[in-house]
Amino acid sequence: MRKKTFTMRTAAKPKWKESGKSVEEIVAKLRKSVPQSPYREQSLRIHGLICAKCAREFDYTDRHLLTVHHRDGNHNNNPPDGSNWENLCVYCHDEEHQKGMLGDYFSEGEKQ
Repeated sequence: MRKKTFTMRTAAKPKWKESGKSVEEIVAKLRKSVPQSPYREQSLRIHGLICAKCAREFDYTDRHLLTVHHRDGNHNNNPPDGSNWENLCVYCHDEEHQKGMLGDYFSEGEKQ
């Protein structure tokens, strides 16, 4: 039987460039490049910087933790009065969608 030999490869080191920009400039540029939904700002203005489920209040430094949840699940249903939206923190938003998935899972079991 032939003996197998292995060679160790070293990982290529990433090449870092010195940009000469401050951290604040880089973060500001990244925030501008992140696509935002057109209704997000409108929902934040209408409903305020507060989670509709847990009532946690946010300010402008941590407002990125607020998301817009579509009550009917249709992301194309965006009425100008915001009646289909609710602002949820990322934790409550995740819980809301997990709740739906759990309900779907149990309802599948009842059909069989």
